[in-house]
Amino acid sequence: MNSKPVESAASAPELISQRIAELGDWRGKLLERLRQLIKEADPEIVEEWKWRGTPVWSRQGIVCTGESYKSVVKMTFAKGASLQDPAKLFNASLDGKVRRAIDLRETDEFDEAALKSLIRAAVAANIFAKKKG
Repeated sequence: MNSKPVESAASAPELISQRIAELGDWRGKLLERLRQLIKEADPEIVEEWKWRGTPVWSRQGIVCTGESYKSVVKMTFAKGASLQDPAKLFNASLDGKVRRAIDLRETDEFDEAALKSLIRAAVAANIFAKKKG
């Protein structure tokens, strides 16, 4: 018997699109908008599917995830604690030494330009860490 997990034939972008469609409500629309903003912020970002179903955006390391829960869509930035956040977008996981997150609820509005700047800063931090290390 083969005990290895069965790999999906779908690519990460296809799986993320499926997740967005499956949500079928404000969370799917928001996740799609966040995905668009991430790609606009850095067209070289790569979409990945990790940890049994989490959309992940990476460039020389994880930039952020896009998790969907009942009442929030959460963007977790892998190195968020080291990023400047002048627009105060981070509102979750603030006690951690490495990660920071943004919890977005159905009626929340956010500064899209500031979010794109934060994404670019996360990419730059990854690139700098790769060059340094």
